Amino acid sequence: MQIPTNLKHKPVFVAEDYANIDGRYAYDSDAQGLSLGLAQWNDRGRVDISAKVWRHTGEKWSRQSEELPLHRVLDLAILTCRAVHYIREESYRFPALYDPDTPQIDRVGLQGDAMTVEVCTGNDHICEDIALFRDALARDGDLLGERMQVLARLLADLGYHG
Repeated sequence: MQIPTNLKHKPVFVAEDYANIDGRYAYDSDAQGLSLGLAQWNDRGRVDISAKVWRHTGEKWSRQSEELPLHRVLDLAILTCRAVHYIREESYRFPALYDPDTPQIDRVGLQGDAMTVEVCTGNDHICEDIALFRDALARDGDLLGERMQVLARLLADLGYHG
């Protein structure tokens, strides 16, 4: 399905076959495409790049399509990597899979400050939910691992070596 080009988000790079590779939703997804392009919120004289997930209901393009500034896409990738590392390498040490006295698991330095990564203790069902999160990561290990490997290779190709 071809991504629209007549809307405010102006696609520059597209993956129009995304529905075929959308993780567990592959071949049965409303996320029909991904694009990187010029953001819909651009003002005169200022151009920002955004990423967009294009959703289609089967009849029309959905208002639930999502557009994110590129730095937020990367911030989500950072958060994802840190959470996966925590679940794989640290959570097993705690009966509840986290330390209720110290829910913060990291501070990732960004632009002179830091992103605080922590377990959401405001979630009334955090003990159950963190276990479900761990189980979902284990179930989707191959699916996520493949994408992490591709991301690692692409970052290395760009010269970003830990």
